[in-house]
Amino acid sequence: MTEPKKLHVAFFPWLAFGHMIPFLELAKHIAQKGHKISFISTPRNIRRLPIIPPNLTSNINFISLSLPQVDNLPPDAEATIDLPFSQVPYLKLAYDSLKDPLLHFLKTSTPNWVIYDFFPYWLPSILADLGISGAFFSIAGGWTITSFASPLSAMINGRDSRTRPEDFTVPPKWIPFPSKVAYRLYEAKKTLRHHEVDNSGTSDGFRLSTVMAGCDIVAIRSCFELEADFLRLVGELHGKPVFPVGLLPQLTLDGNGDEDDTWLKIRDWLDEQKKGSVVYIAFGSEVDLSQQEFTELALGLELSGLPFFWAIRKRDDNKVELPDGFEERVKGRGLVWTSWVPQPRILSHESIGGFLTHCGYSSIIDALYFGCALIMLPIAFDHGLIARVFEDKKVGVEVTRHEDDGSFTRDLVADSVRLVMVDEEGKLYRENAKEMSKLFADKELQDRYINKFVVFLQTQRVGRSDSPVSE
Repeated sequence: MTEPKKLHVAFFPWLAFGHMIPFLELAKHIAQKGHKISFISTPRNIRRLPIIPPNLTSNINFISLSLPQVDNLPPDAEATIDLPFSQVPYLKLAYDSLKDPLLHFLKTSTPNWVIYDFFPYWLPSILADLGISGAFFSIAGGWTITSFASPLSAMINGRDSRTRPEDFTVPPKWIPFPSKVAYRLYEAKKTLRHHEVDNSGTSDGFRLSTVMAGCDIVAIRSCFELEADFLRLVGELHGKPVFPVGLLPQLTLDGNGDEDDTWLKIRDWLDEQKKGSVVYIAFGSEVDLSQQEFTELALGLELSGLPFFWAIRKRDDNKVELPDGFEERVKGRGLVWTSWVPQPRILSHESIGGFLTHCGYSSIIDALYFGCALIMLPIAFDHGLIARVFEDKKVGVEVTRHEDDGSFTRDLVADSVRLVMVDEEGKLYRENAKEMSKLFADKELQDRYINKFVVFLQTQRVGRSDSPVSE
């Protein structure tokens, strides 16, 4: 029997760590099977990525492409974490300028597959000309693709019939099954901007639509046990083979160096707390809260009366401050940490009982891997959709907000925290989160998704399929 050929797979993620990290996790899984990986990004981003395990270093090669300078983009800005939201379109413009050096790499290295993000709308046509197979990898679930992107028929006609914010507050008409996945009005107003041309010269909606139309297959960070209906619908709406690749949890529980010192200090504090009593709060490294939101969140935690560990990573351009006297008033009960934290380690600690989160998909996966119930305060893009999904699965609750502007109060924060953490009514969420951890932490199941995906890449069965979703 002929041994399946070894692959050379190139990865080209968008310049945001919320994208680069899942791409790297998928790359590591493929490299573990003996395939060659070229991971393409910019110099500073590559230096900031997690260290590759020693057993994979020979199979993963980082390809560094210098980011061209464009007007209005600071010289050292290479990722969204380096910028306020208003300047991200200029980062997209610089990213689009990587087209020529990427083309040179592809011509000289000839990978079998390129796995790419939804931002490089110009890449599918390049790959087609070079005869290289291309896979669009969605770091978001199928629910986001079906809610945000128009079906292929609407793409061909060049427009989405949804033109008002109100149109996005109900599930799209092309979703044929019951669904609660839709935007709130205040979220829809922001979402509509993604369908408008920005300073990069195009819109996010156009980028995603073009990538979906031009890719050979769609890979999605998900599994059928989580969202079978949405995954099948992606294939039906876009006429592409769809491959869930599992949830790709990033579990680095064995840090090193200074990170160990950080963890030891945090662990000492957590060890002093009762089992399941602590609320962990983290909003990622790229989410900006207004001063009012920041203040209401802090005072809500204070009002809850519960122990909490709050990881705050503020960018230099975000000047929000804690309320006067806050840290003194919560001393001994609440700990505010203002630098990097090992999130998976914290969530794995037995004192953690719930996670107050912005609903970034990676954070949700981290929490449910360890069975932590969710208090959800979605902030940007698809966070609201994710909150609807997991509230419907009854593993947490969403903090109630004003429908028009998204504002919330300290009392609503405190009520949601207490409900999930200690109220009898919240016992259901706590139990369901622990039950769902059996799915998220099922390594054998998640590995099967990766294995099936890699077998497909090896056989290169590209093209339209009568059964567009691989089960």
